[in-house]
Amino acid sequence: MDLLLPTNFKRTLMYILVDIFFTFLASYIAFLLRFDFSIPQKYYFDIVKAFIFLSCIRVTIFYYFDLYKVSWRHFGFRDNARFVYLLFLSTLIFLLFLHIFRATLFLGFPRSVVPIEFFVSLFLFSAFRGSRRFYLEIFNKNPFGIPTLIVANLQEAEEITRNLIKNQSKYRPVVVLNEKAKGTKVNGINILGFDKIKKIYDGLEVAIISSDFDVKEIYNKLNRLNIKQYKKYLKIDNQVDIKDISIEDLLARKPKDLDNITIANFIAGKRVLITGAGGSIGSELSRQVVVFGARQIILLDHSEFNLYQITEELKDANIVSVMLSVQNREALDKLFMQYLPDVVIHAAAYKHVPLCEENIDSAIENNVFGTKNVIDLSVKYEVEKFVLVSTDKAVRPTNVMGTTKRICELYAHAIPSNKTEIVAVRFGNVLGSSGSVIPKFKSQIEKGEDLTVTHPEITRYFMMIPEACQLVLQAASIAKGGELFILDMGEPIKIVDLAKKMIELSGRDDIKIKFTGLRAGEKLYEELLIDEADLKTEYDSILVSQNPPVDYEWLLSKLEELKTRNRLEVLKEIVPEFNHKV
Repeated sequence: MDLLLPTNFKRTLMYILVDIFFTFLASYIAFLLRFDFSIPQKYYFDIVKAFIFLSCIRVTIFYYFDLYKVSWRHFGFRDNARFVYLLFLSTLIFLLFLHIFRATLFLGFPRSVVPIEFFVSLFLFSAFRGSRRFYLEIFNKNPFGIPTLIVANLQEAEEITRNLIKNQSKYRPVVVLNEKAKGTKVNGINILGFDKIKKIYDGLEVAIISSDFDVKEIYNKLNRLNIKQYKKYLKIDNQVDIKDISIEDLLARKPKDLDNITIANFIAGKRVLITGAGGSIGSELSRQVVVFGARQIILLDHSEFNLYQITEELKDANIVSVMLSVQNREALDKLFMQYLPDVVIHAAAYKHVPLCEENIDSAIENNVFGTKNVIDLSVKYEVEKFVLVSTDKAVRPTNVMGTTKRICELYAHAIPSNKTEIVAVRFGNVLGSSGSVIPKFKSQIEKGEDLTVTHPEITRYFMMIPEACQLVLQAASIAKGGELFILDMGEPIKIVDLAKKMIELSGRDDIKIKFTGLRAGEKLYEELLIDEADLKTEYDSILVSQNPPVDYEWLLSKLEELKTRNRLEVLKEIVPEFNHKV
């Protein structure tokens, strides 16, 4: 039975034998046409010679140039053009042999046979190689596939429909949505505008949207057609994939003023220390500084698993992995002394509000005193720039976590920084970060559980992690020291609406939404600015807040008191707007 299994060797051998046969057939037909189907006896030996020479030349050239490795089921115009070129090259080489050996081997050989043989071979070879694809695209229409709408530009519509048809996909392309090309056809499929599709087509179950289109905009438009599944068509490094549209695709709000050149000028050639490098934000910042050409990246995290993951991912870059807590000042001092970083990005923090409420001491030790350690050492070792990653929960905080982050902002602003430019960047929730609401909802959907939302009116700001991290670097690149930058997060989103969309995308109708009540320290809505006196920068996505400084010596004394007195009382003294909601 193994003899019947297809292999590359068997496939190559089959094509070689077919090519030899077609070369003989083409040579014979060429002589027939040349002599009006009555070949004189003396030319039969010439047919054999032409066949032998052409077969050897063709097979050798086709093999050398990997033509036998082409999958003719998937061949395109480039493959076809290459085939024609190699066939023509083999004919030219044969003509050269004919000229060289004309007085001996090919005496009296009719030269007009050569172009005739070329065109006959071109037809026979092309017909054979194209027959598989012709069958798949013309006769195999998969009438029982899921009726599918394609949203793509003309070129990608041709590619998507062709791939779905020839690969016998479970998706059956029925119509293409494209306002610019409406009224035309691609691979026999109508291209229409939205209004026509809405009137004519009923029962469309799947929409496949090209990556060139705004997924969010198209999704909102197609919602009126009662389509059950939404997919996106991705093509990365010539690899094609069809994936489910995620909630991140619908919430993504990509800033239009990302300035990669400015970021590269800031990061390239620098030694960069990133604390919390294994977390959601820290790991993305680590990836970004690799992309923007950092000379060396020191990855610091106290979680072995998180540090291992980001180390494995970036192992080809010039990285140093350090498993250490920012609370360990003595070890941090040795680290700074050894590597002398040019830039420090501080993303290490305990961020989960309920856990910080249950572990107030740990939250203060890590978030406040850990941050103080990193800032102090950045100043001591004259780091060029220190970047504090902050949060919208630091604005008029109602919980311990937000208050600790506000104290970090105050300390970063107050400390005499000498040669170190210190900047804080504040933003809201990022999509898909560990422990956030989206992974939680995904887990509940997978388990078939109802989605739990604390309050029907609760809202949050959201941004994609890569864009948020690029904007953090961009804000840092334009900082002069002492600024508190705020990223424009767009409009806040109701968590209940988010839950509804995720249920809708899952295609399940057995999952409901359950309200559980606000948790300790949780706000109905987050604010990004302490007041409205924010100033614009050269980038619309980045604002700078008027951040009134506090006296450094007073703040130091309060931080000392935070070690000995009632911690909640001292937190309220440092951050008077702290309104603890338990």
